[in-house]
Amino acid sequence: MAPTLDRQGYWGRPTSTLDWCEENYTISFYIAEFWNTVSNLIMIIPPLCGAIHTLLRGLEFRYICSFLGLAAVGVGSWCFHMTLLYEMQLLDELPMIYSTCVFVYCLCECFKQEKTSSYFLILVLLIFSVTVTVVYLQWKEPVFHQVMYGVLVACLVIRSIYIVTWVYPWLRALCYISIVIFMLGFLLWNIDNIFCDSLRATRQMLPPGVGVLTQFHAWWHIFTGLGSYLHILLSLQIRSTYLQQRPRIKFIYGMWPMLQSDAQKTS
Repeated sequence: MAPTLDRQGYWGRPTSTLDWCEENYTISFYIAEFWNTVSNLIMIIPPLCGAIHTLLRGLEFRYICSFLGLAAVGVGSWCFHMTLLYEMQLLDELPMIYSTCVFVYCLCECFKQEKTSSYFLILVLLIFSVTVTVVYLQWKEPVFHQVMYGVLVACLVIRSIYIVTWVYPWLRALCYISIVIFMLGFLLWNIDNIFCDSLRATRQMLPPGVGVLTQFHAWWHIFTGLGSYLHILLSLQIRSTYLQQRPRIKFIYGMWPMLQSDAQKTS
């Protein structure tokens, strides 16, 4: 975590239980952690476009919720890193739990008939989310939140690998790419936490345009945002394949992946 020697800015003294390695208020008086803030754009703009695309293509509502959940995490993380206020920290961390529960539901229900729901699974995930929320509000320990989030991510990884190993092996590339990108972000998140003092000292010796590349928490946002987005595409492709909608990945402007399928919009 970051040393306490930081500038004061518009939002006052941090009240969050976490203060990351980026130096506070060095770029803008109004943004506590500038690079950790703007890096959240990858978790806001592409998922919003994905939600709109999913709606227009007539795909299932649960996947609209997946994209919107990821965008909600991006907005919450933007507010948290911009202000370093405890209330905004909750706006970042709790949606991480809620949105990942939606991801788990989608992946576990991908081999069910259309217009069916597993109310038992919904209840289990709802109880899990409420329990984590209540405990975390009372016990303000970030490690608790990180472990609970890790449990959900582990469920996604195990389920994804099972599906691409035994059911749809031709989707292995997308699955493993999403996992590797996400884990690369997790690696950089740990380096940023463990070696913060060294990273800050290194940034002091580098030109600003080069030093920004050592903002590893910002890279965590970029890689986990992209990895999560690709996971939603994987989940959508698994579901659309099961429904025989002939899904395929297309790249918008030759760069950004979107899912196309033969799904018909339903009333």
